[in-house]
Formats: sequence, C-alpha cells, structure tokens
Amino acid sequence: MREKIEPRRHDRHDGHDEKYSANKRRPRMTRISRIEFIREICVIRGSSFFQRRARRASNSLRISLALLASLAVAFSAGCAPQSAREVIVYTSLDEEFSKPIFAEFTRETGIEVRGKFDVESTKSVGLTQEILEERDRPRCDLFWNNEVVNTLRLEREGLLAEYDSPIGRQFPPQYRSPTGTWYGFAARARVLVVNTKLVGEGERPDSIFDLVDPQWKDRCGIAKPLAGTTATHAACLFAAWGDERAMQFFKEVKANCRVLGGNKQVARAVADGELAFGLTDTDDAIIEIEAGMPVAIVFPDQQPAGGGEEALSGKPREEALGTLMIPNTLAIIRGAERRTEAELLLDYLLSPAVEGRLAGGPSAQFPLNPAVKERSRVAPTEPLREIKVDFETAAAKWDDVARFLREEFATAE
Repeated sequence: MREKIEPRRHDRHDGHDEKYSANKRRPRMTRISRIEFIREICVIRGSSFFQRRARRASNSLRISLALLASLAVAFSAGCAPQSAREVIVYTSLDEEFSKPIFAEFTRETGIEVRGKFDVESTKSVGLTQEILEERDRPRCDLFWNNEVVNTLRLEREGLLAEYDSPIGRQFPPQYRSPTGTWYGFAARARVLVVNTKLVGEGERPDSIFDLVDPQWKDRCGIAKPLAGTTATHAACLFAAWGDERAMQFFKEVKANCRVLGGNKQVARAVADGELAFGLTDTDDAIIEIEAGMPVAIVFPDQQPAGGGEEALSGKPREEALGTLMIPNTLAIIRGAERRTEAELLLDYLLSPAVEGRLAGGPSAQFPLNPAVKERSRVAPTEPLREIKVDFETAAAKWDDVARFLREEFATAE
C-alpha cells in the first residue's frame, strides 16, 4: 500500500513557531506591509539564493526582479509569513538528487517541503496515477516529474493549474505550456552505456537499432518500458514512427534484449560486465563512469543509420534519427491547498541557480534556460542532434502504447 501524505495542521497556539507565540492575535499584514516585509528579506538575506544566485546570471537584474515580483504576489495574495510553512511535492526525480534542493529551499524561505518519492519500477507513472485518483481531494501541491509525457496526461485530464511564472517565461517555447500549466527544465539524454572492456572503441554500438541487431542478442539491455523515461521514450517513438513500425521495433527489442527493472539496473549490469551495452539515461550512466567503472557513454543516432534501421524500415533514412532529450517538468495541481507555497517552489526550481546545480551535481542534467552558463559534464563536444518528437502526440497515444507494452513486456525478464 502506498504511503499517503496528509498535510500537517498547525494550531496557532501550539508553540510551533516561537517567534510568533507571544502574539496569539497577530494583526494581518496589509498589502504594503507585505511588500516591505519582502524587501526586508532581500536586504537581510542579501547573500541568499534570491540575490546571490541571480547576480551570477547574465540577465541578473531581470531574474532578481522576476523573483521579487513572484514573492510579492505570493505574500500579497493573503498569505501571512507565519502561515507559509509547508508544501507537498510528489517527485519522480531520484530522491538523492531532489532532496538536497528541497532542503536548500527550506533554509532560504522557511517553507518545509514534504516530498513523496516514487520507486524505480513505477517512475512517474505511479505518482501520476495517484494524482488521478486524488483529483477530487488533491493532496499534492506541486508535481516534479522526471519526464514530460505523464505530465501532459494530467494536463489532458484538466488536473493542472495555470501559473504565469516570471522565471518560466525565459525557457524555450517547446519546453513549456503556452497556458502555464507546466514547465520543462533540466533535461536528460537517452543514451547507450557501453562496457569498454567487452567492446572495443571501433565496435561500439551507436544507434538504438543496435538493440535489435542479432549480433548483440542477450548481450544488450533495456529497462522494462512500462514506467519512467523508458516508457516516455517508447511513446515518443510511437509518435515519431507510427504504431506499426514502433510495435515491430519493440517486439524485436523484447526478443533480442535482456529486460531489467529500471535504468539504474541497466547501467549497473553494463558496468559489472553482465551486458555489453544498454539503453539508459545520462544520470545513471555518469554515476558508473565517476565510480571508476569501465563504461563509456554513446549518444545514439548522430549519423545516418545503417543496417539495423534498413532491416526495420525496408529502406535507409536520409538523416540520423537523433538522441531523445527528456526534460523534468513542474506543474501545480489544480485545487492545491498550498498554492502560494507551490508557486514559490516552482519559481525556485526553475531558477538558473537550481538548473546550474543540477548540471554540476551528480545527475549532470542539461540546462534548458538560456540564462544558465553551466554545461552538463556529459554533454558531447560536438553539437547534439536531437530526435524530432511531438510530446503532445506522445501523450495522446499513451493509453494505447501502454496497453501494448504491458501485454508485450509484463512477463519479460
């Protein structure tokens, strides 16, 4: 049974905040006094995130003003400072990557983040299903999804609230909703991780079509495509290729590959020499590289495909398929009880400081905001060719794709 998070209920007389315990009937702040309060924070905490990080970006003034405006609107909406204490976040990004960022937000704002984290085998899909089931009484305030298709599924169900984020406007249009229901940031690439002891440099696979090449039978691996970024990858291929071709590809994948429980398991199996190569995410691959394991990352389909794709489609393609980039996404749930706190956290997570931290941190994610100067250390030296995919179409196809994949891979090992 999944853990259910209920919001904490603070009694104003329970002594929870000693700072205000003596003023049991503290006067409500006026609009002007709230704005002055925010200005005080910016002065007193001059080295905090809201100024220190913004100054480091090339458009620092614009970012600082945007964050200040976001805070001003939040507090002027009727939320006194002592009541802004917590926000409930459902997140499918790995806990070791997201939890330190939540802790920093709490230190900077005083707002406690209560996170609900998914497990590897049900990444994004499990939390999406919970949000669907809780639609009449939402517990989640902010959804931090590690991919985009399931966020779009929630949008199609009318479960996401509109929010015009001052920081979100800086992101490329393809990575945010035109109505402000979701924002994409900090992407990961779908890559091949190769064991360098088992596969020579000149023999390394360089395409997802190598997953169906008979020479690699039972020596390559993929995560079960029922959840997380592997399921998103599948949905995107259905959107890009059409149903018939995509179904054929995944039937061949099942016959040729070892199917494991998740992307981490694929990366570890390659690192341990159990597999020659596998399909995974950059954040799982870089962990093995930096642990000193004999593996290398290959960004697939950067060159026009050869035999593998010819065998699948009957004719060679004129251009390379490209590597799939999958952004994290943020969305405020419609009817969220702690809407103000959710907006503050969303803006914080979209900030250049956090994207820079995710790029330089263990997950080595790819910043999407042009204001961020940091590069992911796994980024290739040459320009990366990305697969052309319509995420909206992938989300529209999700139910049929998921049904096919469950029937095909439910018992796969």
